[in-house]
Amino acid sequence: MPSSSPAPAFDCPFEKRFPSQLVRDDTFFMSLAYNQAIDAWRLDEVPIGCVIELGGEIIASAHNTVESAHDPTAHAEMLALTQAASLIGDWRLDGATLYVTKEPCPMCSGATLMSRLKRVCYAVPDPKMGCLGGATNLNDLPRVNHHLEITSGGVLENECRDLIQAFFRLKRAQET
Repeated sequence: MPSSSPAPAFDCPFEKRFPSQLVRDDTFFMSLAYNQAIDAWRLDEVPIGCVIELGGEIIASAHNTVESAHDPTAHAEMLALTQAASLIGDWRLDGATLYVTKEPCPMCSGATLMSRLKRVCYAVPDPKMGCLGGATNLNDLPRVNHHLEITSGGVLENECRDLIQAFFRLKRAQET
């Protein structure tokens, strides 16, 4: 007899994207970050995904693992920055672009500046906790010795917003 119990929290109703390898533009790389966010959802983590590109190649990809790692610093951006630095053998990620599905928080924004990335592209602005244009902008501090190019919103913004909002809507429904 089939069980009538509700589906587990990690069932994700969203499908992964399969972008063409022929055009490696912002949409291509953000699609891969979006896929990382879906992987996070499937592990019952907040669905934020990140990839780092250098010279048209992916040098890092990660998603949030805060819950499973019991680590408040295990954000997608932090994990991807560590991977990228390890891969290239330098903490300076000169020329690299970080793609993330939601605007980085204060910790992650600071880390993007410290890593000397060339650019950050994020899908969904965060007016409450985002620190690259949302709640504040660490990139605009006058004494910062490195500044990022920022691309905010627009690149898969609706898809990434829908994913994040659906996750939290389901979480709230489960709590009642």
